[in-house]
Amino acid sequence: MYVVIMAGGSGTRFWPLSRTRTPKQLMSVFGGKSMLQRTLDRVLPLNPERVMIVTNVQQSKETARQLSDYTTVPVDIVEEPVGRNTAPAIALAAAIIAHHDRDATMLVLPADHYIRNEEEFCRVVEAACEAASSGSLITLGIEPTRPETGYGYIEAGACEGRESVFPVKRFVEKPDAARAVEFLEARNFFWNSGMFIWKVSAIQKELAEQMPDLGTAVGGMRFGSGAWELDLLKPQINALYGTIRSESIDYGVMERAKSVKVIPASFGWSDVGSWSALPEVIEGDADGTVVIETSGLISIDSTDNLVYGNGKMVALVGVDNMILVDTPDALLVCRNDRAQDVKKVVEKLQQQNRTEYL
Repeated sequence: MYVVIMAGGSGTRFWPLSRTRTPKQLMSVFGGKSMLQRTLDRVLPLNPERVMIVTNVQQSKETARQLSDYTTVPVDIVEEPVGRNTAPAIALAAAIIAHHDRDATMLVLPADHYIRNEEEFCRVVEAACEAASSGSLITLGIEPTRPETGYGYIEAGACEGRESVFPVKRFVEKPDAARAVEFLEARNFFWNSGMFIWKVSAIQKELAEQMPDLGTAVGGMRFGSGAWELDLLKPQINALYGTIRSESIDYGVMERAKSVKVIPASFGWSDVGSWSALPEVIEGDADGTVVIETSGLISIDSTDNLVYGNGKMVALVGVDNMILVDTPDALLVCRNDRAQDVKKVVEKLQQQNRTEYL
């Protein structure tokens, strides 16, 4: 098995901690290791042949620094000159792996997700690898625990003989509240995790059929010897990314591919999409307040807050449902229910050309 970790996102909803060169996946959101490091740690028990990190040129140096101590498995870093979403990144990774082992199994993971039960995660991935041996494209669907409107969904069809492996009827965009309740009650809808398992040959075949321009462009790359010297591919990658369009693997392939199956999973998953998601994965204090990186907290008549204190003593007086994030050069204060709008702050900074805060 080869593991491909997608690590090129910007994480604008985690501003001001997340910046262009150190986005969410490179941050220590929970204290300790970064989300990228935690993702790599999570797959090591699976004993992969190699791990490939697909990131962008702005983040590659910090990515390499964070992974420099990992020596138990070869780790390769592929630099994208510009973001083109997940389909080109996956096509590129598949082409590199296929050059060495076309019959390989490929596990694709985002770098910035949280998983509580990592042992169960590994069990599900191993089952997915077995299911993928038939040539199907496998995705992991998270069993919903609430009528969530912030995730896309996967509708599963009837089981086709293999326990817990279901054909995908359709992918569904983020629903409104009423439809989210319907999906939860139906019990055959799962959250779209963005985690995939397939044979390299299978995804390359589907890319050629569903996205022929991308398939042809990536297929035209020329490789040297068998060594994994990916720096030698940089000129070709730079040229390639100047010609291909941006597209997600869901839109580009998964929604039209002939054999797509979903395995339901329940291992304490969160995509940690914004500051307001952290209470799902970090236990709060007696007042429901989540405290990160502070030298202490004094809370008076204050409940259900999130505080990232940058090593400072923090005092809360009479405030509820607030997010407070302190960094050396910026301070964020917002209501929990407006956490998704933090990205608008980044957009304003871009409009004002305040690049020192990006």
